[in-house]
Formats: sequence, C-alpha cells, structure tokens
Amino acid sequence: MTLREEIFQQPDVLRGLLASQSAVIDEAAAWLRRQAPSYLYIAGRGTSHHVALYAGYLWGIVNRLPVAMAAPSIFGPYASPPLLEHGAVVGISQSGQSPDIVGVLTEARRQQRPTLAIVNDTTSPLARAADAVLDIRAGNEQEVAATKTYTASLMAVAMLSAALSDDARARDQLAAVPDLVEQALLLEDAVIAAAERMSALERCVVVGRGYNYATTHECSLKLKELAYVVAERYSAADFRHGPIAMVARDFPVVAVAVRGPVCADLTSLLDRLRNDLGAELMVISNDSAALAHATHPLQLPADLPEWLNPIVTAIPCQLFAFHLTRAKGIDPHAPRGLQKVTRTE
Repeated sequence: MTLREEIFQQPDVLRGLLASQSAVIDEAAAWLRRQAPSYLYIAGRGTSHHVALYAGYLWGIVNRLPVAMAAPSIFGPYASPPLLEHGAVVGISQSGQSPDIVGVLTEARRQQRPTLAIVNDTTSPLARAADAVLDIRAGNEQEVAATKTYTASLMAVAMLSAALSDDARARDQLAAVPDLVEQALLLEDAVIAAAERMSALERCVVVGRGYNYATTHECSLKLKELAYVVAERYSAADFRHGPIAMVARDFPVVAVAVRGPVCADLTSLLDRLRNDLGAELMVISNDSAALAHATHPLQLPADLPEWLNPIVTAIPCQLFAFHLTRAKGIDPHAPRGLQKVTRTE
C-alpha cells in the first residue's frame, strides 16, 4: 500500500474507530473517573508526542484536567523518576514498542498509579504495561511516515474527552469528523499546484496556536522526514518573540489558522507577514480573513468544530508533504535513515 493510499484510508479508519471502540472508551472514561486523578502525565515520542500536545490542550480546556508532558530520559538514562502521587499516566505509541515510553508506565505502576495506553497494537509491550488500553484500530500502516495512525490517535484522545464529559453534542460532532476529513482530502488538487510551485523549498516555518500547536509539530515533522525541508514550528505567540526576524521577502510560512479564540491573533500575524514582510504564505483555514492573506490558500470546511480541527488540519499537511516530496524528485516511500519503528531508550 502506498503513502497516498494510507492518507486516503483515514475517513474509513476513523469511522471504524467510532463504530468499534466507543463503548470501550466509555468504559475507560468511567474507570478513569473512579481513579479521580488530580492531573494526567503523558509520555510519547515523535508523532505520538504531537498527539500528547493535542491532549494537553483538549483535556485541559474541555475536561479541566491539568496535563504534564513526561521527559522519558528522567526514567531511563537518569534513573530518577518523579513522584507521581495523585496522577494518572498515559502512554501514547502507535507501535507500543518504544522502551522509554514503556518504562514510564512501568514505573507508574510500581508507584501504584493508574496507567492508560493509546496504541495500535494491543499485544505490544506498552499495552501489557497498562491498566487500561485504547486500541486506535488503524490497521497495518506500512509506510514510514505516520498518517492514519496519527489521526486515529487524535480521534481516540477526542473520544475519551467526550466520554469523560458525557457530552451528547460532542459525540455528535465526533460522528461528523470522518466526513470532514473526506472534505479535506478534496484539497489535493490545490495542494499539488502549491507543491509544484514550491518545489525548490528548502526551509520554512510552520505556525499555529492552541489546539493546532500539535499540527505545527506534525506538519513540520512530515516536511522534514519526507521532503527533507528544514521546517521549524512555532506557536504564533512564540514566533513573535524573536524567530520572526528570519522572515524576509518570499520567505515561506505555513500557517494553520482555524476559527476560534486564537484565530484573530493568527490573522494579525499573517497580515504582518504578508503585507509588511512580503512572506510567501500557505494558509490552512476556514476563516475568510485569514485566507485573504494567503499566497496558497487551502480552505477547510466552514463547520469544523475547533476542538476537533487538528484531526482535519493534519490532512492538507500530509498531502502537502507527500506531493512536495514528489515534486522535489524524492521517493516518499523510502525516507533516508528512517525505519517504521524507532526504539529509543
């Protein structure tokens, strides 16, 4: 199966996850409520860390749970794990094979803290180390670049949020996500045109904020690992604190600016980047004011709920990285120096 085929599988993967795992996730949410943690401590590497960033915003904003990101090296090479009293620990790994993430959950269980794994392999070491397991049910992902396992992991995080809050409206919005992803896939022709015009791209920045801070990390990673672009990612707020000095005329910027409380701030930044600094802007948005500043506009569905939009904004990022890689004459199916499973200690 090709990378493009896996990208286009995502609506069906998400539908299958909703159909098969909703009851399981409801049970996991009930179990987690009984544990009554004061905070959640999340461990993940690479793409799974980006899922954790989304969880930090979602579970913090919607479920009012403080979220901390684990530093797995504290548990491994430094052998000085923090005290996890009153917390619950979540491990996210598509393969479930990374020893350092497994080590975080193993230590949490030693400290008698509740543990939850979000994985694509329920027989993996991470799943065996957890008290509760959420199976993202993405199926076999052959390509090195994670696509369907990333969005399925995001969906599992969102489903757990809705189950924790027992919000009927949130469940209805979740049910619409696969159709919204299908609509985002219709951007492929616009993405191909942009990728061909930007085929000489060697460096860029990716900016976003709030829920889509996770998307900036994921988009940056895809551009690095597939197209070998030096793609730096920033919160729009942090970008103003120094890195904006990099921007000169025609400097390429990818911006994710979806309707919500941070959109006005992002639109203000886009205005400065385009009109004052002359940047070349690819804008992924459903907001007309933000899209008006774009050199390469990628318009998302208007009715996209902000809390779910990282599942959808990932799609044009994946398509752009794939088609830019091809436009640069690079094989997207064999990224140099990479393998599907990375086992970090």
